[in-house]
Amino acid sequence: MARDTDDKRNFALRGDGDDETSVFSGRTPRQAALKAARRLDAADGEENASREELRLREKGTHKVHIYEGWAWNEDAPADKPDWMPNTITEANVSKQGIEHLEAL
Repeated sequence: MARDTDDKRNFALRGDGDDETSVFSGRTPRQAALKAARRLDAADGEENASREELRLREKGTHKVHIYEGWAWNEDAPADKPDWMPNTITEANVSKQGIEHLEAL
């Protein structure tokens, strides 16, 4: 089945004990992982950010996408809109692999 380019996919963030705490949507697993990474505790700069493992299970599948994610605070751009705060949270992720869960 061909996937429409605007299709959003849902990814459940897996915590300790395989409980799924939040759901992030995106066209790609990386897009959902970036959204999840922005919720991490942000450091003062990217070089000071601690890296944490993010495990995202694609809903409707047994695939778990594993990323290393980190977040940091940064000054907003000078041409920011009025509603944007002066400090924003940036994030980055690095794919570590895919794990396949056993079917129940």
